[in-house]
Amino acid sequence: MLTSTPALRTAPLGRARAKRVLTRGHGLFAAVLAVAAALRVLVMLGYDTAQLYWYDSFTYLDNAVHLKPGGAFHPAGYSFFLRLLWPVHSVELVAGAQHAMGLGIAVMIYALLRRHRLPGWGATLATLPVLFDPAFVRLEHAVLSDTQLIFLVVAALTVVMWRAKPSVRSAVFAGALLALAGLTRTAAVPLLGLVLLYLVVRRAGVRQVAALALAGALPLAAYAGWYQAHHGRFALSGSDGVALWARTMTFADCSVIRPPADEARLCPNGTVVDAASEYVWAPGASLNLLPGDRFSHNDLARRFALHAIEAQPLDYLREVAHDASLAFAVTLVRHPARMRPALSFPVGSWPLSSFPLIDKVRAEYDPAIRGMSSVEPYASVLGVYRYPGLLHGPLFGVALLLGGIGAIGRRRAALLPWAAAAFLFLGPIAALDFDHRYVLPAVPVACAAAALGLRDLAASGQLRSLRSLGSGRAAG
Repeated sequence: MLTSTPALRTAPLGRARAKRVLTRGHGLFAAVLAVAAALRVLVMLGYDTAQLYWYDSFTYLDNAVHLKPGGAFHPAGYSFFLRLLWPVHSVELVAGAQHAMGLGIAVMIYALLRRHRLPGWGATLATLPVLFDPAFVRLEHAVLSDTQLIFLVVAALTVVMWRAKPSVRSAVFAGALLALAGLTRTAAVPLLGLVLLYLVVRRAGVRQVAALALAGALPLAAYAGWYQAHHGRFALSGSDGVALWARTMTFADCSVIRPPADEARLCPNGTVVDAASEYVWAPGASLNLLPGDRFSHNDLARRFALHAIEAQPLDYLREVAHDASLAFAVTLVRHPARMRPALSFPVGSWPLSSFPLIDKVRAEYDPAIRGMSSVEPYASVLGVYRYPGLLHGPLFGVALLLGGIGAIGRRRAALLPWAAAAFLFLGPIAALDFDHRYVLPAVPVACAAAALGLRDLAASGQLRSLRSLGSGRAAG
């Protein structure tokens, strides 16, 4: 009788706790998260291995085995993660871990928004794109750094914004997360300065600012020193100049730029491709006609690009604005043309060719690496899954607009996530080119900013004023 009493007492307590969770508004998010988890299980069952891309995936895996700083494009942050999973020798485990990261991103956004007193339904709505857009789920299932980057950025912003004034310990943690994000993809490095500026504006405290700066800068400096030991240059990568040169190829006019003789070799030479980033690889592009590896001319390419932007600033801004507008289209534009936007789950098989790097990675990281194929009957279910284009491009534009309006308000809770989303969106376009994949890291942060902006607009009465203005115009 005595042994059964605790069970009799804890059962009602368990039901009461579950009831409290539901009454607090977490029940809706729990149900949505369960459906999203089921979708990811279906993806794991629907494909026989993870998706691997030439040459990015194999470079990451090779760097993970040999622990060396990335070469031209890829810093080693993602390879550190792959190194942790190397003892299991399974890229399928990598995909499974990244699917868990995808769910974790949604949980952090939801928790942060509830912390800022949004209702459960509102916080849940902000997580729907990252949970159900196939573009995110397919990235989770690929050996690419994108999911890790999004996870680290969202985690850093969650830590910084959890309290009105973060503690020194939180600042250290956020700085380390931002450093890891920068080592995952160099486009995220300026976010460290953005968050530092935010702490200064919010008067978070000298110790907090110093702690975040040191925790973020020291790992980046240490990695740059490691990179210099291998590549002879104190940097995180060796492609920034080449990327910016490619950006200028869509507008550069050397009769206006008047570059020095050594830079003049990089002027447009009549080669025309469909996107700025394609000039990096186009065999006939002026950079690729120079002797040696294209990235050995990185410094020269940077000098040309800076002179081009200085001589033609309006042309540069026009190209950036045009490419940025592609992100908001209802019918997604293939840009570059060889890249197909992902609003569904493909069915079929994708064989791998035999290359020395592929064979090496197969021998050292995962002997089971092979071309990915869809698996029935799960693939048929995935094949009918469609994500509306309206919820991909236009919704992102609405989220940026609402977050931007909310960032102007008195409370400005949306300021940091909106600024981070705007930079993550525009930074890659300004430095290289537009790509639907490069836009994705900005989407979850933009959704969080939009939710916070809407809350502040509603609290301040501005939303009612906007509605009244719209009603008045309609009546007129």
